Amino acid sequence: MKVGLVCPYSFHRPGGVQNHVLGLAGWLKSVGHQIAILAPGFPPDGMLADYGLSDAEFTTGGKAVPLKVNESVARINFGFGPARKAKAWLDAGDFDVVHLHEPIAPNLSLLTLWLTDRPVTATFHSNSPTIKSWKRINEMLPGAVRRLDAAIAVSSVAAKVAKENTGVVPVVIGNGLAIDDYELKPVSGRWRGGDHPRVTFLGRYNEPRKGFHVLTAALPLVRERFPDLEVIVIGHGPAMSIDGVTFVGGVSDAERNRWLSVSDVYVAPQTGRESFGIVLIEAMACGAPVVASNLSAFVEVLSDHDGVIGHIFKTGNSHALAEAIIDSLNEPRDLRLLRGRAQAASFDWSVIGPQIVAMYEIAAENRYLAVDEAKGRARRHIT
Repeated sequence: MKVGLVCPYSFHRPGGVQNHVLGLAGWLKSVGHQIAILAPGFPPDGMLADYGLSDAEFTTGGKAVPLKVNESVARINFGFGPARKAKAWLDAGDFDVVHLHEPIAPNLSLLTLWLTDRPVTATFHSNSPTIKSWKRINEMLPGAVRRLDAAIAVSSVAAKVAKENTGVVPVVIGNGLAIDDYELKPVSGRWRGGDHPRVTFLGRYNEPRKGFHVLTAALPLVRERFPDLEVIVIGHGPAMSIDGVTFVGGVSDAERNRWLSVSDVYVAPQTGRESFGIVLIEAMACGAPVVASNLSAFVEVLSDHDGVIGHIFKTGNSHALAEAIIDSLNEPRDLRLLRGRAQAASFDWSVIGPQIVAMYEIAAENRYLAVDEAKGRARRHIT
């Protein structure tokens, strides 16, 4: 099977959608499918190789332009130039199925949707509130929505937003990860990383919705109980200095996993607009106990049949966050170790990948029945 994957965001900086596209492409290739990726900009050196991909399997959709979206900065593109590149990529690829990410917005995925005649599967990632401009586009160009042959959302929250913006009802299939890339170290002492407790934050700490300000306000309360607390901040942002907080900057996936494996609490204090929470799953894969704000998407990924794996707190409430961190640090470090690892493993590509391929099969069948059969085209067999 030949699969064309379109990511609307540049790979210049890591993000949930970009990592999902790369991880899926790597898994598809590993099980024998041919893949090609179209995205704005260019990936950094070595990024494609980290996922088992070659430079030849990536095509740029043109220069990426930073745009403030969803209280964050997205590097996207749109217009005649990217459309020409998308058309050339489609013609050269001769794909059996085209998989678009975030397709109903002014971006490269929407351009590709307009240009392709192949079966289309779309994945919705966003938890933005209903956007009037998106709804207007869909009202003006209803064929774009009808052109989707199969639809996926990464969570129930993302599915709700997709329905509100487009009217489609996606199947919920979460983001994936390669569980074997995450080493689960046994707990040998009171603390996972040495002789004092360590709390880790991961994300763009200068973006308000990531909730770093909620964490910093909670730290004095936590230090009343644990005065030797160490705080590690991983992620891009401006230079900053806070007593007792170490900023390590952007790091590789391997280095991120090393920090998570020696963390006594991974804290996710985001204040909103989160649609999944892959880092929570990565933390559990590494054995880090999780404390997270009670956003619906976070509760969904943290919950198994026995309830929430970790601690949740009222979103935006620093006092509640401090109490949750203290409660977690007072527990044995391995209290939920195996439950967390099992929950993370349920998102391994060996589980998620076949579900997505099944959606490709649905897309191909729907496209055949709606269009191709009447035009005398052969049914595409997705194998």
